[in-house]
Amino acid sequence: MLAYSLKRILQLIVTTLGVVTLVFFTLRLIPGDAASAMAGDTLSGEALQRLREQMGLSRPLGEQYFSYLRGLLSFKLGETITTGLSISSLLLSAIPITLTIALATITLALSIAVPLGTMAAFMAHKGYRTLDNLITGAAMLADLMPSFWTALVFLLLFSLTLGIFPASGTISLEDPRAFLMRLALPVLVLSVTQIAAMARITRTAVLEVLSEDYIRTARSMGWSELQVLFRHALKNAALPIVTIVGLSFGSLLNGTVIVEFIFTIPGIGSLLVYGINSRDYQLVQTLIVFYALIFVTVNFVTDLVYKKLDPRVQF
Repeated sequence: MLAYSLKRILQLIVTTLGVVTLVFFTLRLIPGDAASAMAGDTLSGEALQRLREQMGLSRPLGEQYFSYLRGLLSFKLGETITTGLSISSLLLSAIPITLTIALATITLALSIAVPLGTMAAFMAHKGYRTLDNLITGAAMLADLMPSFWTALVFLLLFSLTLGIFPASGTISLEDPRAFLMRLALPVLVLSVTQIAAMARITRTAVLEVLSEDYIRTARSMGWSELQVLFRHALKNAALPIVTIVGLSFGSLLNGTVIVEFIFTIPGIGSLLVYGINSRDYQLVQTLIVFYALIFVTVNFVTDLVYKKLDPRVQF
């Protein structure tokens, strides 16, 4: 396990370096830069060039690249090019909001999808195809709905029509109830797709083990169907479910970008959209590196959970 962990940490470092390099040079292929975005039509020629020099955009790309790497290695994220604000402070204010949305979405999705998928597998195993097809069809339909469309529908229904959840407003941890109410709608929107994907994977995984010998043995020992289903079948079908949870957390980071923009939530996604629109290279690079670190870390933790759930798993 120790050798595997060290190997994965080394892979994490190499992957992060690759992401940093790719993002750094790809961003500079986009037409325009932060100086052009800030100046608009008001500056041109020598004035625009002086502005680029003040922002450090006129330096050679190699020099900018190694300067950025040195900053990352020393944990000095620097300031945004356009506003001069500390990127560290922006991240510290945005990370709790985005992670709260992601963790709440995963928790809600698991609490609904796993029992739903398990019951769908039980229905299919017992030959109740109508209920199984209904659950599976609803999950597939929900999985096809894009997040932006679901967000607009939920915004119209729960906010503008029913008035249950606020569509906008300030977000502050000082008022926990208002904070949770403000984030409830984005969590519901993101949960729809996650529930659909997790339910389908759970159904398939549980259905495969319901015909195993140890399930028949558990039934013969007098266990009830619910005990057999949730204590034996679900436990032995856990590895695919853990896999989809890890992948779902990564995809959630993409979904939060769209949802935060629609619901005007000051999270990491909103920062990323702002950075892209203003060509703020420093901010965009740092945020994408953060996304990459979260993604590879979740994959690493998922592998460790595999070993905990099933000691027979070999890395």
